[in-house]
Amino acid sequence: MITVSENAKNQAIRLMQEDNSPEGSFIRVGVKGGGCSGLTYELTFDHVMTENDKEFEDKGVKVVCDKKSILYLAGTELDFSGGLNGKGFIFKNPNANRTCGCGESFSL
Repeated sequence: MITVSENAKNQAIRLMQEDNSPEGSFIRVGVKGGGCSGLTYELTFDHVMTENDKEFEDKGVKVVCDKKSILYLAGTELDFSGGLNGKGFIFKNPNANRTCGCGESFSL
């Protein structure tokens, strides 16, 4: 399961409204190879499901992840930071053994 913090929920809803996202839009998260630690997080807004997607809902926000990526993201909390160290969505991934300094890549 992937959960969403209150900050991430509020920011996602705001961004989807500003972007005029279609009805039924959701947060799509995933993992791909790359980055300084080996794997990189992906986050986009989408409205089209595929047969390989796994769907979660937390705090009224739908999060979709492909079946391959869920192996790396199970138990992750999606958060949002607007602090001095940068602004953006943050993956709090309990499966990551090592993360890079910017927090955008990890390894298991």
